[in-house]
Amino acid sequence: MTTKTILCLLTLMLPMVGVAGFAQTANSDGRTLLRAGHVLDVKTGSEAAAQTIVITGERITAIAPTASTPKLSGDTEIDLTRYTVMPGLIDVHTHITMATNFDPLFELTMTPGKEAIIGVENAKVTIEAGFTSVRNVGAGDFTDVALRDEIDAGHIPGPHMQVSGPALGITGGHCDENLLPVQYHVVGEGVADGIAAVQQKVRHNIKYGADVIKICATGGVLSKGDDPQASQYTREEMVAIVADAHRLGRKVAAHAHGAQGILWATEAGVDSIEHGSYLDDAGIKAMKEHGTYLVPTAYLIDWVQMNGKLPSFYQQKMIDVSAVEKKNAIKAIKAGVKVALGTDAAVYPHGLNAHEVDVYVNQFGMSALAGIQTGTVNAAALMGWSDRTGSLEIGKWADIIAINGDPLKDVKLLQKVAFVMKSGVVYKDETQKK
Repeated sequence: MTTKTILCLLTLMLPMVGVAGFAQTANSDGRTLLRAGHVLDVKTGSEAAAQTIVITGERITAIAPTASTPKLSGDTEIDLTRYTVMPGLIDVHTHITMATNFDPLFELTMTPGKEAIIGVENAKVTIEAGFTSVRNVGAGDFTDVALRDEIDAGHIPGPHMQVSGPALGITGGHCDENLLPVQYHVVGEGVADGIAAVQQKVRHNIKYGADVIKICATGGVLSKGDDPQASQYTREEMVAIVADAHRLGRKVAAHAHGAQGILWATEAGVDSIEHGSYLDDAGIKAMKEHGTYLVPTAYLIDWVQMNGKLPSFYQQKMIDVSAVEKKNAIKAIKAGVKVALGTDAAVYPHGLNAHEVDVYVNQFGMSALAGIQTGTVNAAALMGWSDRTGSLEIGKWADIIAINGDPLKDVKLLQKVAFVMKSGVVYKDETQKK
């Protein structure tokens, strides 16, 4: 069966497994009035009290003092007067169709059907954690494309998604399949070598639904036989990738640990550097000149050190990368490199995404507002969605979360979201619990 067929069958099964009624439209006929205790303006840090957010359909149509916004006939009210209301969070580096399982046998026995079902599970967990938009950067068999489409159709609970399909990489590199010996002749779906081949692969991924192009500019950690510090694609190959992607309206995210690969990818014009572990002064300078975003994926280091059980051929690479990644991220932030929140969720369990903000604030030294901005206005800008989400403004999607407390005083509160709305639809409401 195709992945699309599997997802459709799973959708039909949802009522049988107790997932029916996963969300409710706030008010399909009239306005919805969110009565907020405080509304956080993530651009300025102001927290206006006693405000009402007016929602019509999937969009915000007004934000005004509650005292001047009476309920009209046909309106629905949602009482969030005890909460701080803010825009839904955004994670620009997820792997929603993947699970936190590093056993090579698990990887080798993965099927499109299993990956699709894992994606359904994780999409629900992610939106209930307050992440109303994500960028999924790497999935097998275009399962993330099918998942995005089923979420958009309203069949499955989940965030807005930009998806990449299979990540592009070189033969034997981080994005190849390196676990099996030569007699099996297994090649990763995104493998392409040479300028003509990478151009074809970009076009292939776009043909089958990719919103963003993900490439592996260097080696990685959770892959066998490659070196995270070694560049993989040449500068010329990356120039060709970016040229085709940008011409066809897609941004490019580059997995890049090593300094040379970071520099080449930045000079080639990629839109974001993912991880950036061995980022040096030359790379920082180039990223600032090009306006390239850094996506640090930092909390995974803490989680893996506490909970991870990696095969031996991954373990030393994780130790080496973990020893340098945070200090280089701090250096880049102090130098003024733009940062967007990305987690690499799947390396640690989905739903813990907001822990990333805590790292930025309490380990990297960002202000609470700057940390929140990485997962709102900055992330929306990287995705090219600033006109749709990332802040609470008239005309944007009604992507809204509520926090019991002030996240500007304690960003850890973002880890306990009480209310989630996406495009005017309520996906989680624990505000009435005592």
